Amino acid sequence: MDFLTKVWAKEAPTPTDIVTTPTDRKEKKPPPPVVAADSQHVQDSPSNDQPPSNESKDWGYDLYPERRGVTFKPKWTRILFGLEGQESIDRYKCEQNVYWCVKNGPLVKLMMGALKSSGCPIDLRRHISCEVCDPSVTGGYDPKLNQIVVCQNMARNKSMVHGVLTHEMIHMFDYCNNELDFRNVDHLACTEIRAANLAHCSFLSAMFQGDASPFNVKEAHQNCVKTKALASVLAVRNISKSDAIAAVERVFPKCYADLEPIGRRIRRNSTDQQKAYMEGPMYGYDVY
Repeated sequence: MDFLTKVWAKEAPTPTDIVTTPTDRKEKKPPPPVVAADSQHVQDSPSNDQPPSNESKDWGYDLYPERRGVTFKPKWTRILFGLEGQESIDRYKCEQNVYWCVKNGPLVKLMMGALKSSGCPIDLRRHISCEVCDPSVTGGYDPKLNQIVVCQNMARNKSMVHGVLTHEMIHMFDYCNNELDFRNVDHLACTEIRAANLAHCSFLSAMFQGDASPFNVKEAHQNCVKTKALASVLAVRNISKSDAIAAVERVFPKCYADLEPIGRRIRRNSTDQQKAYMEGPMYGYDVY
């Protein structure tokens, strides 16, 4: 039995735990969903006061209020504790961190060079946006606008922003090169597997997620990738956990083996990031 299937079996979900896709999904074709960085926008309605529709929630758009035209309004109780009310300052700091990562982050520089070589160069003013998001996410990719969202209220330091940018640039790279259809759950699962595989998971992170122990060191990284990809798929698609698990398991062997454009799995506290950046030109990618 596959790892995710085992975990799902242990949870023993009740029928009320499973959310099914609306029956009219085939008739209504929503815009592509935003793809999550750590668990993650677009609605055509211009109204600022209109609450998110069920369709919006089905596709994860309500995690990015500014993506659907809602102006963020801080609550006075959170302003008193210094948790909100400084959105302009937060945005400025976020943009500073983005600029620093673009100039100094090895994986971000590698991804920007790979995107440029693929015919999809990044303009910081056009393709990266710092916004206020739901606290459950740190970033996202909007394929409709071809834009990366960095959640200024959650990704507050250079390390977190570097991780968000790398993750979302992998989605952007897949969208540029592989004709991804984010409405297709298999496509979504594949790009989430690749992002988790190349940008996040290590043995240490696997231990924190509970996917590693001294008895399964060999499988720890794969289990970490599956867990993270599953969480991301469930965050942006209102489908049952069993369907999401099936999609992840279905595409996992092929997508886990695809290491483009980074070329290697990054180990924590190693020189792998620098090595991957230096190796980029050997595989035909521009040096940014």
